[in-house]
Amino acid sequence: DMDTPVNKIIIEVRAGAGGDEASIFAGNLVDMYQRYSAKRGWNFSIIDSNQTTLGGYKTFIGKISGLGVYDALKNESGVHRIQRVPGTEKNGRVHTSTASVAILPEVESKVFEINPNDLEISFFRSSGPGGQNVNKVETAVRITHKPTGVVVASQTERSQNANKENALTILRSKLFEEMQRQQASSLGAIRREQIGSMERSEKIRTYNFPDDRITDHRINKKFHNIEKILAGNLDPIVETFSKKSA
Repeated sequence: DMDTPVNKIIIEVRAGAGGDEASIFAGNLVDMYQRYSAKRGWNFSIIDSNQTTLGGYKTFIGKISGLGVYDALKNESGVHRIQRVPGTEKNGRVHTSTASVAILPEVESKVFEINPNDLEISFFRSSGPGGQNVNKVETAVRITHKPTGVVVASQTERSQNANKENALTILRSKLFEEMQRQQASSLGAIRREQIGSMERSEKIRTYNFPDDRITDHRINKKFHNIEKILAGNLDPIVETFSKKSA
């Protein structure tokens, strides 16, 4: 039942516009969620990631489990924008970069069945940052859902089977979310509980370093102490949203 607090989520962070700086920002967001999870006593694990040499991420997919995790983080979905002077910038110019976040409730197989004939499954060797082979065995898994063209991968587990389970979990959550979205729009139920229209392309929040200010555009509220918030002190933002929906 999706109405009960969902205690397992898939989190996906992708670097957007802004080159290296966008990847570094994606890495900052991943750190923030990881540290916040530790504060809340949630379990945070990596499923698949594409790391850059500067320690950022082009893409990051992970899993967070713990009490009330979906309710706390569902409002993180959308485009996050950062304005700051990158460490590599010689002339002190402020750059604007983006990263997108998707929070999906983890859907169990008994809730949503996938037809095995719709899947194309391939195995490959997982590679760490910098491309050195982590192992010589093809344990990493890539699954393509032929009807929709959705591709998912998992490479952090040690066995093919564990990676396949992970990848299927992500796929199930993505397909289920898409099905729910289609149902919602076909029923004209666009007035969803989530604030804003939840379009991934929509800019939800700006992190402005020169002014030490985070603005959430959906509720038009400002927060200060960017460094503290990025260090995992997300409560002020999370609590503002839970008051809004209360």
